[in-house]
Amino acid sequence: MSTGRSWTKSLFIGLWSILNFCRKLFFNLIFIVIFIGFLSLLMKDNNKIIVPNDSALVLKLSGSIVIEKRGVDPFEEFMQEAFEDDSQNSETLLQDVLLTIENAKQDNRIKVLVLDLQQLAGGGLDKLEQISQALDNFKESGKPIYAVGDSFTQNQYYLASHADHLYLNPMGFLLFEGYGRYPTYYKSALEKIKAQTHVFKVGTYKSAIEPYIRDDMSDAAKEANQAWLSAIWSQYKNNVAQARGISPLNFDEKLEDFMVKFEQADGDFAQYALQNNWVDALKTREEIRQELISLVGENESGMSFKQISYRNYLKIINPPLPNISTDTQKVGIVVAKGTILNGTQKPGDIGGDSTAELLVKARLDDNIKSVVLYVDSPGGSAFASEIIRQEVENLQAAGKPVVAVMSTYAASGGYWISAGADQIWAAPSTITGSIGIFGMFLTFENTLDYLGIHTDGVGTTEFSGFGVTQALDPRMGQILQRGIEHGYDQFISLVADKRNMTKEQVDGIAQGRVWIGDTAKELGLVDELGYLEDGIKAAAQLANLERYDTVYVQRSLTGRELFFKELFGQATVLMDGAFKTSAPSPFMNFIKGLAVDMDTAAKFNDPRGVYSFCLECTL
Repeated sequence: MSTGRSWTKSLFIGLWSILNFCRKLFFNLIFIVIFIGFLSLLMKDNNKIIVPNDSALVLKLSGSIVIEKRGVDPFEEFMQEAFEDDSQNSETLLQDVLLTIENAKQDNRIKVLVLDLQQLAGGGLDKLEQISQALDNFKESGKPIYAVGDSFTQNQYYLASHADHLYLNPMGFLLFEGYGRYPTYYKSALEKIKAQTHVFKVGTYKSAIEPYIRDDMSDAAKEANQAWLSAIWSQYKNNVAQARGISPLNFDEKLEDFMVKFEQADGDFAQYALQNNWVDALKTREEIRQELISLVGENESGMSFKQISYRNYLKIINPPLPNISTDTQKVGIVVAKGTILNGTQKPGDIGGDSTAELLVKARLDDNIKSVVLYVDSPGGSAFASEIIRQEVENLQAAGKPVVAVMSTYAASGGYWISAGADQIWAAPSTITGSIGIFGMFLTFENTLDYLGIHTDGVGTTEFSGFGVTQALDPRMGQILQRGIEHGYDQFISLVADKRNMTKEQVDGIAQGRVWIGDTAKELGLVDELGYLEDGIKAAAQLANLERYDTVYVQRSLTGRELFFKELFGQATVLMDGAFKTSAPSPFMNFIKGLAVDMDTAAKFNDPRGVYSFCLECTL
């Protein structure tokens, strides 16, 4: 009896603890909402953002430049905005940057543009090129551009080189490392744990699986990688050299050449940059501050020059809920960014189902007359890629032309989903091709045997028991390889049909080999070189649209998502005006630490275990 009473008592204590926690959580949430609403009214006037006359726009870019931000929890987004998360793990939307620069060019209140690139991680040469073109276009207004930094990475310098005044701190650092591919290889490590690697592929250059079957890069992979890396490096050098008015040969790619100049600079990286004409002057932060004050005047506090930040300026020119007309003919933009996975995925990854649903949404919208498929992907699931491609065909069957626009990557599965478009546009530096597929898995029968663990049993067919704990039957291996070969034939047949080529021609430039946009156009894999705006114009022309709007086709938010987005959106404005400090307190750092990224690592999940993925398509 005492045992029964003890169990009942524990049950009631547990239930009461749960109820008490829910009660506290509910009332705390209500309190937070009321508190935020009260402070919003209290701080209403303080939250108004204005652009000071004759001010500097500080274009502080952080993290990676992307064509679509990854999907995050509304609270996480709120924390990033409220505490100005400018870490290199954050993301900056390319279209926002282009819009800001173009608007600032026309804005008479903006007198100078200041590039603060210290937290910029990169994002692909095609994106940097579009921003650099926007900077060159900005200079046509007669307004100067200043690029200032304590140091510059290679990606940061690509943009900084387009400034009228490029200043480096006297203790600064600048070095060009070029582009390279140095993967980690696991063959010997897998052998030590007695794992068996089973690879099924087609394509001489399909090197995505090499790290698991080799301890070094194959000659074929070295040949292919050296070709596209050298081509992109040449584009980088030519652009920077033209912007700085120097020779493309002035990049000191050999250590011996660098050491001669480095010795002349007495081992000082900043002096080396100045003597090599990479920067215009070496200036301290205070010297730069005083120069900008002399140009635009002091701000209200007298602590710095008159300025408006990129984020605040963007809030003015690009409100979160713009008015969109519903009766205008439109070109719809469907973004396909990230690894291609099966099923439904958040923005930042491509889901076979979720991206296909966006294409269906565009097809059923009578106002959308043509579609741009904006691709930035190294590939992934072959099955999911085919689901998306089928929806591209359905759009075309509905009389809506489709133009594929390739951003940094559109390789393997990224090319698969693009191949059927009416036109394919790529940037000169786009990494594309990699037409090939593979399958791979590990079995651990020897590892388990070493540990004294075994599996055994019976089944009704010879397929029963197939898995990672059993040795692979050679006949099953033949079946899997034959399926991969069929998949490859399906891939090159698709390309041959859509690109008006023979299968033999496609096979000659396929085999998993990677090409950049310039070469891909010569080979017939893409139609034109250009960027998103070029693709939009092409889509409008194919649909015979003279006047049109553009609209990003996005998943409709649920009522719950809309509520929290609006709640945290208002809270962000409040926090921005009420609690922002120049130096975060330990409490603020603690709060920021709680805003943990909830996205889990993307895992391949093709139902057939067949992938068209370009592992080497990363810089």
